[in-house]
Amino acid sequence: MSEEIDDPVAEADAFGRIAADRAAALACEGRLLLVDIRTPAEWAQTGVPAGAALVPLTEGAQRLRPDFVADLERALGGRRDRPVALVCRSGGRTAAARRLLLAEGFTRVLDVAEGMAGSAFGPGWLARGLPLEPWPSADREESAVTGTSR
Repeated sequence: MSEEIDDPVAEADAFGRIAADRAAALACEGRLLLVDIRTPAEWAQTGVPAGAALVPLTEGAQRLRPDFVADLERALGGRRDRPVALVCRSGGRTAAARRLLLAEGFTRVLDVAEGMAGSAFGPGWLARGLPLEPWPSADREESAVTGTSR
C-alpha cells in the first residue's frame, strides 16, 4: 500500500473535511488522533467521542483559550505532523481551529465538519450512532485540563 493511500489526510476533501464515521474508524485504528474541541459544558451535555482527546478551543465568551495550541501539541506527543481530526458541535469551530493550527505549523489537520450535531456536511456523530463516552467521568475529568485522553 502506498503511503498516500495509507495517509488519513489523503481521505479528506480539498478543504481538509472528513466524515465523522471515517474519522471514528481511523481513530479506532490508531491512524489519527481525534480531538474534541468543544467546551466541558458541551461534553457533559452529549458525552464525548470514544477515545478522543479533550482540548477545548475557547473559554469564557467564546474567547480563544491561550493554551489551546500548546495543549493540542502535547496531546499529539509534540508531533505537529501527526494526523489529527478535530470535532466540535457543527463544524464552525473546527474550520477556524484547522486554519489556526495550519498557520502554527501543524501539517496534517482534518476537520470533522459535520460535528457532533450535524451540519450541511453530514448528519453528525450523534445521529450516526458513533461511540460515545460520558463526561465527566473519573478517568476523563483530569484529561480535559492537559489535552490528553486518559
